[in-house]
Amino acid sequence: MPLIDLEERIVRVVESVGPSVANVDSLRLGHRHGFRPFARPAQASALVLEKGGYLITNEHVVEGAARLEVHLSDGRSLPGEVVGGDEATDVALVRVDASDLPAATLGRSEELRVGQVVVAVGHALGLPGGPTASLGVVSALGRPLPGTDFIFEGLVQTDAAINPGNSGGPLVDLSGAVVGINTAMVPFAQGVGFAIPIHAVRRIADELRTHGRVVRPWIGVMVAELRPETARQYSLEPRSGLLVAEVVARSPSHRAGLKAGDVLVRVGPFPTRDVRELLEALSRFPVGSEVPVEFRRRGALQTVTVPSQEAPELPSKE
Repeated sequence: MPLIDLEERIVRVVESVGPSVANVDSLRLGHRHGFRPFARPAQASALVLEKGGYLITNEHVVEGAARLEVHLSDGRSLPGEVVGGDEATDVALVRVDASDLPAATLGRSEELRVGQVVVAVGHALGLPGGPTASLGVVSALGRPLPGTDFIFEGLVQTDAAINPGNSGGPLVDLSGAVVGINTAMVPFAQGVGFAIPIHAVRRIADELRTHGRVVRPWIGVMVAELRPETARQYSLEPRSGLLVAEVVARSPSHRAGLKAGDVLVRVGPFPTRDVRELLEALSRFPVGSEVPVEFRRRGALQTVTVPSQEAPELPSKE
């Protein structure tokens, strides 16, 4: 593609998604160890999900906010109401009293490829004058966020600049479709940012609107991936399953008879070669349903039925 054509395409992408990008101001009130109260302002971007007044932004910005103001691209400023937030993915659903918002076009993040050109759009640093744009590529897919022990959804890694205030805005492909919601940057690295894939955001938004929180199925096992050295000890192929490192006492898996040392091979019809596949497989079964779990114990293939329940809440940050 000639450079002038690529330039024009990027301009059209920014112009098409720009009206759907809002600026969010939040104010969180608190006390410092019994001393004077403090007010902590924060700024982020938000994406119009539906014209009926629903927007997506980052949970860490709106969590505990005493006041939330949403500044729309047409100049209106409206008070925002937090419908719900999910700490594990840093996604929050916000509603404003409006019925004519320009909703963004959502793409298919499942089809993203490493090396694909993307544009990050948002209100970087909260500067006035409309959203900013930064160009980059998809650097990796299915990434955990550095510094976390686990994550429910794999993230899109990009080298498009994502600065404070820019998070909560969209990551867009060259067709103008949103493929992710920008969520974080790593302060000690250069050119490393992350976005939540939009297929995960859709599911999270639906859960937040229905329940006010994300309801995740849980069966009560802690697992480790079968790396080559571990697989050899069990006479198995690497990535042929997940090693059960611990079974939580009185959990559904404990009651079903699973034990540490078992190797999970399949959940329902879905293989479980890594943690992400296990989480995705469990997400196909509603909380309270009976989950068929296939596993190996001392080389023998067995199957049990495990009743899923809602995952315990994450520990508080406070």
